[in-house]
Amino acid sequence: MGHCPIKTGLSHLIAVVVILFILSGLAFADSTSSPQAAQPDNQSFQPQGLNHAGIYKLRQTDPDLTGAGVKIAIVSRSITYIDGKPQNDYRPAVDHNCFKSASFVFHDSPDAPQPAGISSHSTAVCSILLGRDPNAYNEQVGRFLYEGVAPDAEADVYEFWNFLIDSVFPFSAPDADVITADIGYQFEDWWTRGIEAMARQYGLTVVVGIGNGYNSFDPALYPGAGSNVIGVGVIQSVNTGDAAEGLSRFALVYPEYSSQGPTADGRSKPDIVAPGNCLAAATGQVDIYEPTGDWSSFATPIVAGTAGLLIQKANSQSNLQSAVSGDGGNCVIKSILLNSATKLPYWHKGRLSKDDDHDAPLDWIQGAGMVNAIEAYNQLLAGRQSPGNCQPGGWDINKLSADETPANVYKMTIAEPADTVISATVNWNRRFETVYPFEHQTEKDCDIRLELWAIDSGDANNSYLLDYSDSRTDNVEHIYSPADANITEYEIVVAYSEDHDVNQPADSGPYGLCWSISQKPERDETLWLDLNADGFVSHLDVSVLLGNILTSIETPGRYVLGDINSDGQLDADDLNIFLKHISPSLPPLANR
Repeated sequence: MGHCPIKTGLSHLIAVVVILFILSGLAFADSTSSPQAAQPDNQSFQPQGLNHAGIYKLRQTDPDLTGAGVKIAIVSRSITYIDGKPQNDYRPAVDHNCFKSASFVFHDSPDAPQPAGISSHSTAVCSILLGRDPNAYNEQVGRFLYEGVAPDAEADVYEFWNFLIDSVFPFSAPDADVITADIGYQFEDWWTRGIEAMARQYGLTVVVGIGNGYNSFDPALYPGAGSNVIGVGVIQSVNTGDAAEGLSRFALVYPEYSSQGPTADGRSKPDIVAPGNCLAAATGQVDIYEPTGDWSSFATPIVAGTAGLLIQKANSQSNLQSAVSGDGGNCVIKSILLNSATKLPYWHKGRLSKDDDHDAPLDWIQGAGMVNAIEAYNQLLAGRQSPGNCQPGGWDINKLSADETPANVYKMTIAEPADTVISATVNWNRRFETVYPFEHQTEKDCDIRLELWAIDSGDANNSYLLDYSDSRTDNVEHIYSPADANITEYEIVVAYSEDHDVNQPADSGPYGLCWSISQKPERDETLWLDLNADGFVSHLDVSVLLGNILTSIETPGRYVLGDINSDGQLDADDLNIFLKHISPSLPPLANR
C-alpha cells in the first residue's frame, strides 16, 4: 500500500512554490507559536517519562503496586569483547544511591575476568526499571524523588552471551516473570528464535527494544522484531533547550530515531512505544543523574516494568491469575498492553493512507500506540470473561478448535455509543522447535481473524461488519473503530481466517484477547502540528511539512508525517491548516 501520495496538477505545484516563497520571509511566525502545553502532574518525581506513560498515576491509584514479588530477567551486553569473549563489564553501578534498596542477582560469563565491570548503559536501564532515591538532585532539574517503574521487583541481570549459553541454548528458561533486553540484531538467528520459543513454551513476557531508526542504520531489530516478543519503539522528547522541559514533555515517534516496520517477512512492528529520554543514574559518582536521550533501550524498561506491575496485580487476585498462566499468559499481557495504548497523532495501520488497513494490524512506526499504564491496569481489572454475553471491557485466554469451536463470539451492549471508540486486540504465539536451532514450525501456526459486528437485534438484515483485522503474516490483530451512534449491540468475533491459503491446525493454541470502550479522544492540535518536536508550532514546522511533501514524491515508500486532516494526502490542504495556526492573517492557498 502506498503512502500519502501528493495530488498532481498545476494548482498543487503552484502551492508548493508559494510555500517556498512564504517560508523565505516568515520571521513573524515565531511570535505566533502555540502556547506551551500544560505541565504534567508529579513534577517532583523523576523520570518524568514514567509520568507521561501513566506509571505515577497508577501508583497513586494502587500504592502497593511497586513490583513486589515480581522477577525480571535483565539481559545486558558486555562493553568489551576480546577474541569474541565478553569481559563481564555489563553490570549496573550497584553502589549508586538509587540502588540502595534494589535486589540484584548477577549471572556472569564464568571464563571472563573477575571482578565484573560496570556498564553505563545497564546502569541507566536498571535505574529506570528499579531505582529509588528519596533525596535525588540534578543541577538543571533541582531536587526530586527518583522512583523507577518497579522498584521492589527482583532483578536477575545476565551477561548476554552467558544468557544464551545457560538459558537459550539448553532451552532452560530463567526463573522470571518478565525478560527484558537492551540488545538487537538485524537478522533472525537461532538465539532470537530460541527466545521466542521460550516465550511460548513457558508463557513468558519478553520485552525488547526495536532499534533506533534509520539515522542509526537500524532496521526493526531482533529479538524485538520477533513474533512472540513485545517490540518497543521510542517517543521523541521535545527539544526546547531547557533540560527540565525536555525530560517532561514528549512529541511524536519519528522513523529517524525509532525503527519501523514492516519486518522482512511483512509483519507489523513495533508493538508499542514509550518515552525514552529519562533522567537516569550515571556511573562514576553515587549521586549523579543524567538524561539518557531518546533511545529505544530506555523506552523498553518502561514497558517491561509496566508488564511487571500487571503481573504483580494478577498474581494478587485469584480471579485474575489466568492472565499469567504458563500456557499463553504472555498473550494476555501483550493484548492488554496493546489494547490500552494511547493513539498518538497520525496513528494508522500500516503506512498512512485514507482508508483503514485490514491487513496490517498496527501502525508501522508507533505500533498500537504509547504505553498507558493506568489504562492497562483498568483493563486487567475488568476481568476475564468467556464467549457469550460480556461487559463492554474485559479479556480472555482461550483457543479455537477446527472441529468444535472454529469461532468464539463475545457479545456486549454499549448504552451510549455516540462518540465511543471500540478497541479489541488478539494475539497468539508462533510455534518453534524447542531444541537448537529452534526452527519455526510454520505448519503448526494458525491464522486468526478478528471481527467487530454492529448488531441490530430487531432486524438481522441491518447487522453489519463494522471493522475487521486479518493479516496474512502477523500473529496479532487489532481493531480501533468508532461505534455506530445508532446501535448499542456489538459482537467481537475471534475465528480461524478463511481468506488465506493456509492449513489451519485443529488446535489453535491459546490466544489472548482484550477489548474496551472509550470516549473519542480530544485532539491536541499542538501535538499534531509540532513536526520538529521543539514544543511549539511555527514556520519551522511548515518547513518540515514541505520537506515531507517532497520526500513523499521522491520516495513514495518513506514514512513521513503531516497529513493533518487525515485524508490520505500530503497536499495544499495540510499546508493551509498549518499556516492558519501560525498566522490567521494569511489567506488560504486556494485564494492566492
